[in-house]
Amino acid sequence: MLHALGGSAKAWQGVVAALGSAFECLPIDLPGFGDARGASGWSVASMADHVAAAVVKRGGARWLLVGHSMGGKVASVVASRALAGEPGLFGLAGVVLLAGSPPSPEPMADDRREKMIGWATPGPLDGAAAREFVDANVGRALSPEADRLAIDDLKRASPEAWVAWLERGSREDWSGEVGILDVPALIIVGGADGDLGEDGQRATNAIVYPRADLSVEEGAGHLLPLERPTEVADKIARFWNDKAGVGPAVPLPFAALIASDRVSRRMRAALAVRSIADDVDYAPRVLSPLHLQTLRAVAKQVVPQGTPSIDLAARIDAQLAAGKADGWRFANMPPDREAYAAALDGLAEFAGLTEPEQQAWLTRMADGEFDQSTLSPEQMQRWFEDLRADLVRHWTAHPATMARIGFDGFANGGDGPRKQGFERLAANEREPWEPLMEMQQ
Repeated sequence: MLHALGGSAKAWQGVVAALGSAFECLPIDLPGFGDARGASGWSVASMADHVAAAVVKRGGARWLLVGHSMGGKVASVVASRALAGEPGLFGLAGVVLLAGSPPSPEPMADDRREKMIGWATPGPLDGAAAREFVDANVGRALSPEADRLAIDDLKRASPEAWVAWLERGSREDWSGEVGILDVPALIIVGGADGDLGEDGQRATNAIVYPRADLSVEEGAGHLLPLERPTEVADKIARFWNDKAGVGPAVPLPFAALIASDRVSRRMRAALAVRSIADDVDYAPRVLSPLHLQTLRAVAKQVVPQGTPSIDLAARIDAQLAAGKADGWRFANMPPDREAYAAALDGLAEFAGLTEPEQQAWLTRMADGEFDQSTLSPEQMQRWFEDLRADLVRHWTAHPATMARIGFDGFANGGDGPRKQGFERLAANEREPWEPLMEMQQ
């Protein structure tokens, strides 16, 4: 949890209390603020380093980044590093932004920026400046306890860190490095907020996070963790339960291996992307909604996963949209997109069948006897062979599946010039560093 300009880890106290024991929360004092008031390193890069170090130290298997205002920009930079395979950062499951500053330069009127810089130019903010800042950033008066906390945090903020953010950090453009982050995301804004309110978020962070849900707290201003701690906590919990925390989890020992220096940055990035929860609101890009429904029913029979499961059908549709197949096709088959559409047209009634009936249809396809499609029985047989390969490939590519079947062959060297490799190569031998995962049926 990353606080706003002039805040501290204490700003999250109400949210942490409302979340209760269901979440382990790690509020962080960013350099120059709170108990880290004396720390230097006030650039966005340095603050991101500070947060990344805390994530590495904790070593969680699956975690969220929650960033408020200034902390939102830092959260986006750390998220991009995690998805790029930075060592130690495996396990990002989603991002929550509370009126988050975007990776691009933060919108702010010049006169307001200069006024705020002036508050800290002679030294720390005094009581009058802190009072003015709080009053200008809330929809209505804070509770006495929250108000006292906000004022105290502002008055103890490092004036150098305060000015560094306003003069440089908020103006830094990280949009090129961050890019588009295809992860579950939640953007919470106050209905009475200004530049970083709903319109500002739709023009900035909503573009960075195409899977983001945007939620407006009517009547609230900019200091959301202090104004609406219970509501913010409720939204975070629902976001986790409904979006970011769904799908199979990677066990902690296996996640720690992926995060380690035995794994290359490129491989870690690929596994990071594969481990992210599928979009529960996924809209097909190539297949029709009926095709996707049918494909999900077929996938359930071919690769029975139980719960939680990977949306293999959605991943195949995304593969078709990106034109990323396995590089070949049978000579008597049309291109993949056409083959999938024609085959699924012939299976249009599949989802409505009983399980024994579904298995009978699949057996007929496998035997080359399915004749209810514009594709020939032989072509349906070939398509079904390709489909099985696609489904199993996407299933085994997920790091949770790798852990489940005990495969860690990707941990063969890291990024150094001399690869670490494997020493024990005989059957049933394990390296000392290999996590011993319990095999599952």
